[in-house]
Amino acid sequence: MDSSAATGLTLHSQSGVAYRFDPGALCLELLTTGGPGPYRRYEVLHEPTDLATWADRSRLTPTPALDISAAEVTDMRVLRDALFRVVIAHTRDEPHPPGDLQAINEAAARPAMAPAIAPDGTRQWTGTSTGTQLAATVARDAVELLTGPFAHRIRTCAADDCHLVFVDTSRPGRRRWCSMEHCGNRHKVRALRARLTEEG
Repeated sequence: MDSSAATGLTLHSQSGVAYRFDPGALCLELLTTGGPGPYRRYEVLHEPTDLATWADRSRLTPTPALDISAAEVTDMRVLRDALFRVVIAHTRDEPHPPGDLQAINEAAARPAMAPAIAPDGTRQWTGTSTGTQLAATVARDAVELLTGPFAHRIRTCAADDCHLVFVDTSRPGRRRWCSMEHCGNRHKVRALRARLTEEG
């Protein structure tokens, strides 16, 4: 699981307010790009530049040089949807869908992006990576997350109207919200209003 840059993504609420969301893992960052069924309406991966833009915003540091084909964008959407179903089943303690596990494992078995140490001692990626290598990197991150020490801490946001998924890597392990500045704050406001109503 790549934690080299755990700064998270900038997302926008339905009202257009920007907030930070750190899902805690590269593979969970991919789930913000759309998904199966009702999440199709959030689809943002339509062409190679869309996938490259996501990679640029992700925790992959530095941003890799990518050469992505249209077919590889389709493959990444298939991987993402499979990962989405597996992760949701995982959070509900339900069996992982076998076909979706196979899709993740097949992607993870392909050559991934290769990290290297630059002459100045910083991290870099070897050469230009393909969309298939990017997908393999994401799939391997998913395997590590789902089989690793934080697997029991993969959660969905506690807000009824939010479906963002994150892994709680905090020491106390009590994270409930996708973001304290978004859903956490909304919960505080609702709780305060309810208290004032009761007191009034």
